[in-house]
Amino acid sequence: MGNGVRESPVEFQRDVEPVTARIPAEDNQEKKKVLNSLMSGALAGAVAKTAVAPLDRTKIMFQGSSRADLSPQEAYRLIYHTYLNEGFWSLWRGNSATMVRVIPYAAIQFCAHEEYKQILGNYYGFQGKALTPFPRFIAGSLAGTTAAMVTYPLDMVRARMAVTPKEMYSSIVHVFIRISREEGLKTLYRGFTPTILGVIPYAGLSFFTYETLKKVHAEHSGKAQPSPPERLLFGACAGLIGQSASYPLDVVRRRMQTAGVLGHTYSSILLTMQEIVREEGLVRGLYKGLSMNWVKGPIAVGISFTTFDLTQILLRKLQQGPGLER
Repeated sequence: MGNGVRESPVEFQRDVEPVTARIPAEDNQEKKKVLNSLMSGALAGAVAKTAVAPLDRTKIMFQGSSRADLSPQEAYRLIYHTYLNEGFWSLWRGNSATMVRVIPYAAIQFCAHEEYKQILGNYYGFQGKALTPFPRFIAGSLAGTTAAMVTYPLDMVRARMAVTPKEMYSSIVHVFIRISREEGLKTLYRGFTPTILGVIPYAGLSFFTYETLKKVHAEHSGKAQPSPPERLLFGACAGLIGQSASYPLDVVRRRMQTAGVLGHTYSSILLTMQEIVREEGLVRGLYKGLSMNWVKGPIAVGISFTTFDLTQILLRKLQQGPGLER
């Protein structure tokens, strides 16, 4: 009897322990996946935006101006004059504000995209498989919308720093303080509606195009993963399509964000569009700077998607360890 009493708890522990150990393991796996997505997204956004920061600043200055003679030649002339008058590093003016915004934006966007893909995959019954076109577009749109809603005031600050002389705002915090004191806190969300309306097609089409090209590549090449140059090319196509579709709303957003310092008063999306078209014309107004964006956008999006994918692969390998790699 004494032996029976001693053996019973041992058998009970042996039965229960695997059941209780499975749940924390699954939770840890999910946490690692989310953390990997956040880290990879943050790095992807930082690398991509820093690479194209001079063109990005010039694009914002284009969109904020009402001049009708802006052209690609004028853009490069503007970059050169900025370099001569303000120095080399002035081409990256506002990039610190961009990093403050783009790191959380990209981290949230890429992480949210992975989560939305999983949720939609479960809902439509595509667990572990590539989503069909419509859910693929919805996952990208939801990811972009989520990131934009969380980080919008930082985008507003970045736009202000890009179009004003450095004497006006000494730091990111100074921008927040001056806008809040002189124009009101509501100004930090000026242009928010066109941003959301623009990010739905932009993010939706960008993620949709990139995921679709990877799927088509896998089906026709027989390779599970594309090479880094192929990823760059797929990302460039995604950026070209996404930004072209949403560009007019991007112009409206910039006009509304910079109105307070450039002497304009834009009260709504439609009125802003009407004024731009009336003063500058449809194409020269709402598509101002698009040709330069066709250079900047594909480069940035290509770098972003490629950096995210490769960082994800690297982090997974590091976490698996050499003994578990196949």
